[in-house]
Amino acid sequence: MTDIDMTSTPDNDAGQSGAAKWLKVAGGLLVVAALAAAWALLPLGAWLEALRAWVDGLGLWGYVAFALIYAIATILLAPGSPLTIAAGIAFGLTGFFPVMVGATLGACGGFLVSRYIARGWVEKRTANSRLFAAIDRAIKAEGWKIVGLMRLSPLVPFNLQNYFFGVTQVKFSAYALATFFGIMPGALLYVWIASVGAAAGSGEETGPAKWALLGVGLVATLAVTIIVSRKAQKELRRTGLESEEL
Repeated sequence: MTDIDMTSTPDNDAGQSGAAKWLKVAGGLLVVAALAAAWALLPLGAWLEALRAWVDGLGLWGYVAFALIYAIATILLAPGSPLTIAAGIAFGLTGFFPVMVGATLGACGGFLVSRYIARGWVEKRTANSRLFAAIDRAIKAEGWKIVGLMRLSPLVPFNLQNYFFGVTQVKFSAYALATFFGIMPGALLYVWIASVGAAAGSGEETGPAKWALLGVGLVATLAVTIIVSRKAQKELRRTGLESEEL
C-alpha cells in the first residue's frame, strides 16, 4: 500500500495562499456587515454621545486614560481594532496619538512579560511552530527589520507578535522603535475611518470642504497603507515567512 505524500508543492502552496486571501476578504465583508447591522439595531448614536461626553469631561486626562486602557488590553491579548475605532469616534483624528502611545506601551509590556516572566511558557507554546522557527531565523539574520515588516503585514496577529518577539534575540530598543513606526499606517487608517464614520453619524452639519478633506485624507491613507503592506509582504516572502503557517 502506497503512503500518501503530504509534502507541499508550489501549486498547493499557491492554492492555499489564494484561499487564505479570499478568506481574509470574506472576513472583512462579514465585519462590515456586522457593523452595519449593529448600527441599525443598536443605539450606537446614544453610546457615541456618552463616550464623547466622558472624554470631554476628562479633558487631556481622557487621552492618558485611553492610552493606559489600550496598553493593558494589548498585554492581555485583547483585540486592538475595536479600541482603535473607539479612539477615532471619541477623539476624532487626534485619537491617533493615544492609540500610538497605548499600542506601543502594550507591545513593549507584552514583549517584557514574554522575555522575563513567561519565557518558558511562550517557548513551550511555540516549540512546534514552523512559523515561529522561521521568525526566529529571520530575526537572527535581519534583526529589527523583521519586526517592522511584520507590523505592516497581517501574517501574525499584533498581540501575539509581542510575545513571539520576546523570546527572540531582537534588542528591546530596536523592537520598540520598529513597532512604533510599523504600526503607524494601520493605526492612522483605522482612526481616520472611525472619525469619518462618527462625523457622518453625529448629525452635525459638515461643510463640503471638510467632507472633501476627510475623503481625500482617507483615500490617501488607505492607498499608502495598501502600498506599504504589499511591499512588506513581498519582503517577508523573500525571507520565507509568508509561506509559513501558525
